[in-house]
Amino acid sequence: MKIVFATNNQHKLDEIREILGNQYEVVSLHDIGCTEDIPETGDTLEKNAWQKARYIFEKYHLSCFADDTGLEVEALNGAPGVHSARYAEGTDHDSEANMQKLLRELGNNNNRNARFRTVIALIINDGQCEQQFEGIVNGHIAYEKSGTEGFGYDPIFVPDGYELSFAELGMEIKNHISHRARAVQKLADYLKRL
Repeated sequence: MKIVFATNNQHKLDEIREILGNQYEVVSLHDIGCTEDIPETGDTLEKNAWQKARYIFEKYHLSCFADDTGLEVEALNGAPGVHSARYAEGTDHDSEANMQKLLRELGNNNNRNARFRTVIALIINDGQCEQQFEGIVNGHIAYEKSGTEGFGYDPIFVPDGYELSFAELGMEIKNHISHRARAVQKLADYLKRL
């Protein structure tokens, strides 16, 4: 089955392809010739995921799914949340600036509880079927960056049950326990039942 993943983020694409395996031909926005910026104006992860999926389906008429992911920090009332990719003012997907802002705002706060949450919106079968999937991984924010693998906030997020950050654990472990892995597994289980 060929399905469009509404992203050009190579890290996310590789992660999804590894999780889904060879059962699906997962193609990117670039692969279908989509070069425009897809709007992400929702105030929730759910709204952004559906906005992206519907944009691709309505314009290209292809089975597709889109995701939105946020890091939700308890002591910051759920921030950065839906604004995770653009958390540091004046930036767009600047991981270093985003992490530095988050660490500054947390300071020496002992409440480091956080979670990553991914929402996936799926549109298939000529638009006759729409489904939503969610994946969550709980953990905490480290006091400093550690590790070089992964992307985004991975160097400062330590998942529950581990002593190492996502960036230290490596992609193989992360792809089994991450928020995206959990949401994609639900997506894969659903697709297999069709």
